[in-house]
Amino acid sequence: MSDSPALTEVESYGVERIPDADRSATPFDLFRVAFGGANTFATCVLGAFPILFGLSFWQGLAATLLGVVGGSLILAPLAVFGPCNGTNNAVSSSAHLGVHGRIVGSFLSLLTAIAFFSISVWSSGDALVGGAHRLMGVEQNDGVFALAYGIFGLLVLTVCVYGFRFMLFVNKIAVVAASTLFILGFFAFVGDFDPGYQGSFPSASTAGFWPAFIGSALIVLSNPVSFGAFLGDWARYIPADTPRRKVVTAAFASQIATVLPFFFGLATASIIAKKAAPYMDPAAPNYVGGLLAISPGWYFLPVCLLALIGGLSTGTTSLYGTGLDFSSVFTRFSRVQATLFVGVLSIGFIFLGRFAANLSQSISTFATLIITCTAPWMIIMVLGYVTRRGWYDPDSLQVFNRRQRGGRYWFHHGWNWRGMGAWLTAAVLALMFVNVPGQFVGPLGDLADGADISLPVGLATASILYLTMLWIFPEPREVYGPQGPRLVRASDASVPPITTEAGAPVPAVAEGA
Repeated sequence: MSDSPALTEVESYGVERIPDADRSATPFDLFRVAFGGANTFATCVLGAFPILFGLSFWQGLAATLLGVVGGSLILAPLAVFGPCNGTNNAVSSSAHLGVHGRIVGSFLSLLTAIAFFSISVWSSGDALVGGAHRLMGVEQNDGVFALAYGIFGLLVLTVCVYGFRFMLFVNKIAVVAASTLFILGFFAFVGDFDPGYQGSFPSASTAGFWPAFIGSALIVLSNPVSFGAFLGDWARYIPADTPRRKVVTAAFASQIATVLPFFFGLATASIIAKKAAPYMDPAAPNYVGGLLAISPGWYFLPVCLLALIGGLSTGTTSLYGTGLDFSSVFTRFSRVQATLFVGVLSIGFIFLGRFAANLSQSISTFATLIITCTAPWMIIMVLGYVTRRGWYDPDSLQVFNRRQRGGRYWFHHGWNWRGMGAWLTAAVLALMFVNVPGQFVGPLGDLADGADISLPVGLATASILYLTMLWIFPEPREVYGPQGPRLVRASDASVPPITTEAGAPVPAVAEGA
């Protein structure tokens, strides 16, 4: 195995298969990056939503645990593709959606990155400015907020440009530092915390309870599910012979550990609701302002540090993978150029949403809609892995990136209408069942007495439809490898050879190279 590159050496790899000699990451590294990206102030903001929706502390805790565990179970299997194929998950999706259909994963990761990068920068920037105002009397005006957002954006962009090793280094520090600050926060608020906080629903039979409970669980669940398109970005540096159970366990544990920031957000939100209720007004919620209002003076500096560390962690994990994937869709961009482009685009969106369009109040809805579309894509990936017995042809996965044609995953002109059809149908149907009161209600959103059942509808539809289509319209036997398919049938249809765009054949590359 070759020596690991220095932290300050700019990463040269794009989405091509990482050579075995350069894979020195471990499942624990995956845990640290994934947990570091979620162990942040932005997760606390999401953790406050159960209280914002009117749940009691214990009801909110139940919804939070349901969302964290459910999201972790959906996410964890997506970790296997990185070590298996040595590339990111969008490229791996070529095997199930087709050479061209992989752009679905790229598009979803771009939207997810912008949404969660925005949540991170907005919440962290507001906390940093608010803490500085209380500590040093810094004025709170648009110019100061713009400066804070700009500093965060540039710091995140710098880390992402250097690449995976630098990002891993930042998250190693962030995991310990942020966890310490959260634990310190419990001492800051323990005197005001009342686990008996009642909320608006004294019992589960109260009208409106279930829509609030399910809506809260789905917002919490959106956090782990948001990592689905990104896990391969980090796991691709893990050696291919690493036991899959260790990789899956690392991904699962990284999200279960986020109970820490979620609990912090839930507990402090219940305190805000009692001591500074105007900050929890559903019409104009301001969790960050409320947190600063109830914080003892000695905790202002830790809040500022938590905001800075959290902004870096969430921002880098969101932006790094999107820049990486963007370079494969638009091959004229190098990884660094694509990262800079997407970073500038995201920062522009942040400034637009904060100062021009006032979109910050709707960002949770935006995230919910994205996750509603991403979850069916994730379940198709997992079922595809199961039916293929975990076997893939790395050379055929790279056809799109090399601007070639043909290969095992060419299907119908680069599109696998089995996977694409199942995903599109499931995503559209799920969107119709979305019910986020006051923000977005789909045409069928009221069929469950106001409860949002979009996610289970999307997951069930994608699972049933995809497996049904694989059985009725079997894929070519060559996509399944030497052991053949599992649970589904295969056809004897031929697979076109890999050629250049001009039609010249490409020399075969040994599988696993």
